[in-house]
Amino acid sequence: CNGFQVLLEMGLLPGALLRNAHLKYTCKTVGLRVASDASSFTAGYGAGADIRIPVAHHDGNYTASPDTLAHLRDTGRVAFRYLDNPNGSADDIAGILSENGRVLGMMPHPERALSALQGSADGRVLFDGLISAFAPA
Repeated sequence: CNGFQVLLEMGLLPGALLRNAHLKYTCKTVGLRVASDASSFTAGYGAGADIRIPVAHHDGNYTASPDTLAHLRDTGRVAFRYLDNPNGSADDIAGILSENGRVLGMMPHPERALSALQGSADGRVLFDGLISAFAPA
């Protein structure tokens, strides 16, 4: 999630992160819906899939102008949405993609969901998709 913050502050992705709407640190596994399967990050899930990924943040409330939010929606750049928004993020956004789909910024931690022993293996699909996209055939 700090990586997402850096991507936003550098202007590589649009928007900003604010303090969680309830002003508390949130650390729990949450439900996400895959909003777009148009990138290597999300192709393995399929659009509309519901997954479970942990979050751990105090400043995870994604915000952007109404025009930016509309542009993200209209161009399929919203990668993930919260099913039960834990932080007040605009449009329930949990993750967004760059214009070319090669950069993903997200608040949830897929690296903490690689095995059922961690409570969910849903994050593994994201990393498997990247390996498939970049590994030689």
